[in-house]
Amino acid sequence: MKFEIKFLPQNLTTHAPEGTTVFNAANWAGLAIDSTCGGRGTCGKCKVRMLQGANSITDADRRYLSEAELAEGWRLSCRAPVHTESLVEVPRLMTSPKAALLGYGRHVVLNPNVAKLYLELAEPSLEDQQPDLARVLTALDKEGYQAHADVAVWRALPKTLRESDFKITAVVCGDELIAVEPGDTTDRLYGLALDIGTTTVVGALVDLNTGAVAAVQSTLNGQAPYGADVISRSSFTMTEPDGLAILQTRIVETINTLLDQLLATSGVARENIYETVAVGNATMLHLLLGIDPAPISVAPFIPTIEQQVTLPASDIGLRLHPQATLSTLPHLGAYVGADIVAGVLATGIGREKDEKLRLYIDVGTNGEIVLGSSRRTLATAAPAGPAFEGAQIRCGMRASDGAIEGVQVNHDVQLQMIGGDLRPIGICGSGLVDAVAQLIECGLVDSSGLLLRPEQARGRVSDTLVNRLVEVNGVRAFLLSAPEEGIVLTQPDIRALQFAKGAIAAGVAVLMDYLGVTAKDLDEVLLAGSFGSYINPASARAIGLVPWVPVERIVAVGNAAGEGAKIALLSFREREAANRIPEFVEYVELSGRPEFNEVFTEALSFPNVKRKA
Repeated sequence: MKFEIKFLPQNLTTHAPEGTTVFNAANWAGLAIDSTCGGRGTCGKCKVRMLQGANSITDADRRYLSEAELAEGWRLSCRAPVHTESLVEVPRLMTSPKAALLGYGRHVVLNPNVAKLYLELAEPSLEDQQPDLARVLTALDKEGYQAHADVAVWRALPKTLRESDFKITAVVCGDELIAVEPGDTTDRLYGLALDIGTTTVVGALVDLNTGAVAAVQSTLNGQAPYGADVISRSSFTMTEPDGLAILQTRIVETINTLLDQLLATSGVARENIYETVAVGNATMLHLLLGIDPAPISVAPFIPTIEQQVTLPASDIGLRLHPQATLSTLPHLGAYVGADIVAGVLATGIGREKDEKLRLYIDVGTNGEIVLGSSRRTLATAAPAGPAFEGAQIRCGMRASDGAIEGVQVNHDVQLQMIGGDLRPIGICGSGLVDAVAQLIECGLVDSSGLLLRPEQARGRVSDTLVNRLVEVNGVRAFLLSAPEEGIVLTQPDIRALQFAKGAIAAGVAVLMDYLGVTAKDLDEVLLAGSFGSYINPASARAIGLVPWVPVERIVAVGNAAGEGAKIALLSFREREAANRIPEFVEYVELSGRPEFNEVFTEALSFPNVKRKA
């Protein structure tokens, strides 16, 4: 059950599930409440006045608030769960917090989970015999950080304190003191944001002080030789005795190699990277953590973990600071993973106060879909298949130099290649969508997906285009390139694209039916992922991949998953909001929907573009 919470004097209203703290509800609504401890009840700064819906008084409240304040309804917002409709007075921030523009035009307050504090400590004496660790922890407590330390810090502490004349920098990650460094090193504070895709891994090295990205690199996932998709990789772990260990080793090697490249590019020292946030689909993150993903791949599709996970990065072999942590984001379902949660975080879908209805599609082998507004948001996944990646397409290839990425058909065919003026060697996903969309618009492919024969096309299009209608081993095809290059689009290629776009379109249709909305109700359609960044919005609409909305409402939002990982790295407030997304976004399992097959069959047809144009 969700309750309405109204914040004054901002006149900001949100709805939060029962048990959500006022602090986290404010985070979800984009309202910053003062805090340094990350909502752990240890800094005492997040006080608010409960004008309606006050809770019982906690020990943390009594520690930081006076009896008079408690009587007036003041509470620590991070210790105040919501159990009824609430009216909350929020004091204005005494300072203007640092913010960065991240994700899809979102201003994010910079409150990283990692903090560095320069401390000048009093040296011990016969009159002051406080132990070294207690001396550091007491100083941190005065700054609003109640932390604990493990044995690695204990061992290094005596020497570090005395060699630095007790002038040190404490590194706190969450509620743990992970390092004590000599002198003032507060200007050297970095984190690593990882988007672990089935095909590609993207890493961004981020300055946690400023929000600036020091370096970005991408590389192929080292697991690729063991299967092109999550199902085949899960199968590898089931059929090979050491399959799980092999795949975990390959992804860790991939990340460490990527990190080496980032360090070389940026000049950042490895020991100054204190935390990494990793996102990806459920199977990829299970493999990263060394968890058997097999149950995800078979009905009833059950992951071992869905919640966010935090552990020492060294536990899985990542080469960062020795005490650095690794955190993931939660999953919404077996096939709507942490990468989509990160995309929701980056785009603000379901959180924006304008109540606009937004559709988010991450186009790929598994097409993830999110639809909703601040009133209600749904998510699902549709098995699109590999066509968008250029796989199982006669001349298909990955998006690399020489791939056709754009197609224009008028009197003849004009091609755009990745890498510039190169000889085409194949066609990637964006080029495939463009080619089919153009053939639909010029009438060479009908709404059923049938490619016309030359005699059917003659008189409808130029003779030049008619001459491009050929047969390859008895199969209808359209010649995209010069004859000697032999790049063709075949009838089976068109069918493969139909099935891919039909699955995603059907998933969209089911969610729209759930919400009782139609295409005319959509304010924005957001295309995410590397493929979504390059697809022509008009072509996506022409083939029916997205609902028929004005083309200016279709927006490519790029690598939203990677942006969400950066946001979670830079703000513990936003990370907590991400961890609450499964409570706000409802997951719909398409395999349990009896009408899906019927909707999918209808979605296979291409729109009648000429009538709609």
